[in-house]
Amino acid sequence: MTPRPWLHGFLDLCLLAMLRERPDYGYGLSQRLATAGVADVPGGTLYPALLRLEEQGLALPSWAPSENGPRRKYYAITEAGLDVLAAQAGDWQRFRDGVDALLSGVPHE
Repeated sequence: MTPRPWLHGFLDLCLLAMLRERPDYGYGLSQRLATAGVADVPGGTLYPALLRLEEQGLALPSWAPSENGPRRKYYAITEAGLDVLAAQAGDWQRFRDGVDALLSGVPHE
């Protein structure tokens, strides 16, 4: 699992990538992050991140009934969110390649 300090740096990127696949609610997103091996994200970290995406216009919330309990707040990625995801994905790949090069001892070209 990912160390918690690293998680804060790329949680928004991971959430946007998952929302690109399909709308989901907080607990569902948390389970998907854990299943992917990224992190066990506590609610105190996840829900502020979702609120931040909502306030920035990158995710659009909607309420839907649940078969097992109270209704759920689902999030869907917006067009602005897709744009930010595309830009940040490129930044992430460059960063990842640089770190990989440093760790392997092979200069990055």
